[in-house]
Amino acid sequence: MQAHERLLRYVRIDTQSDPTSMTSPSTEKQKNLGCVLVEELKGLGISNAMMDEYGYVYAVIEGNKVAPSIAFIAHMDTASDCSGANVNPKVVHQYDGKDIVLNDHEVLRIKDFPEMVKYQGKDLIVTDGTTLLGADDKAGIAEIMTMAEYLMQHPEVNHGTIHIVFTPDEEVGRGTEHFDLNRCNCDFGYTVDGGEIECIDYENFNAASAIIDVKGISIHPGSAKNKMINAIQVGMEFHQLLPTQMRPEHTEGYEGFYHLSDMQGDIEHTRMEYIIRNHDFSLFEKQKQIMKDCADFINHRYQKELVKVTIEDSYYNMKEHFKDHMDIIELAKGAIESVGLVAKNTPIRGGTDGAMLTYQGLRCPNLGTGGGNFHGRYEFACIQDMELAVQILLEIVKKAGV
Repeated sequence: MQAHERLLRYVRIDTQSDPTSMTSPSTEKQKNLGCVLVEELKGLGISNAMMDEYGYVYAVIEGNKVAPSIAFIAHMDTASDCSGANVNPKVVHQYDGKDIVLNDHEVLRIKDFPEMVKYQGKDLIVTDGTTLLGADDKAGIAEIMTMAEYLMQHPEVNHGTIHIVFTPDEEVGRGTEHFDLNRCNCDFGYTVDGGEIECIDYENFNAASAIIDVKGISIHPGSAKNKMINAIQVGMEFHQLLPTQMRPEHTEGYEGFYHLSDMQGDIEHTRMEYIIRNHDFSLFEKQKQIMKDCADFINHRYQKELVKVTIEDSYYNMKEHFKDHMDIIELAKGAIESVGLVAKNTPIRGGTDGAMLTYQGLRCPNLGTGGGNFHGRYEFACIQDMELAVQILLEIVKKAGV
């Protein structure tokens, strides 16, 4: 079975995770796909495939040669930004490079997504305009499964032990929370969770979350002069003190940002939620200090402790862990180039399970899946690029097994 055929099956299974849930996995429905994958892996002849209580799927293809052991990892959940229920994918054959009409109200427009032109002449899987697609990261799952099928059908291919892991809750930042590194004891791994097929990514943001709690004093507005302190207004003052050029809509590449993701409250109490991102660790630390300085400035101005800042680090840039292990990167680059592409590295403006795993001891850069416009109704996957992704995974296995 080809990778895109698997994708068309997997996306119909709703696996949306829930950022507000404290359970593991955050939604039980993620296990529905996990059960399907376990049975499919067993059907390929990988009898040790299993899913644990937390929804992680593990499988091992035993090596037939002394060679590095490699993990291939993808996540099962889809983002909460857009509905993942009742996904109805459709195939655009030989895309003409023009606008794609998804339904009577939604059009994937070239003026909004000019990079779509590069897919002209190829076959695309798109949504019906009412949900996301789920190629992030079910395309990665489909490609790993197709690689596994090939290896099981071609025992003549020399390789070391291959570990396959499908994780829940990556989209809510908890994809490695219960990852069993003893069960997945490898020399290194790759997450298959990127976009462009020629990319090998090993640089990502340093990341933190910040909670801003603002106290106010509520007085009847008719007699509020010199008495009322409106926590909503103070929160807005705090936000305006942060550098406006460091908002996500004004940044790209290696540029860091502050992102106000939620703000709720009233006159007496307002709560603001931010994420902080930067590839450079020293600038990342400076950003956190700026937030604290802004709170100090407001508290001094009002002569009251109105603003409290709580910052918690989420993950770090994995680049530092590859300085002395570039052979892992070069192996992937060689595989990408062996299928006729020019490998490139782009800084991930986000994070992956691989970043956390790298810090936990399993070095794990990220590979492309051939999809794009993730987390929304304009998401797509390119069929030809998905098949190339399978070839790249197989080339990694083969080159490591030489």
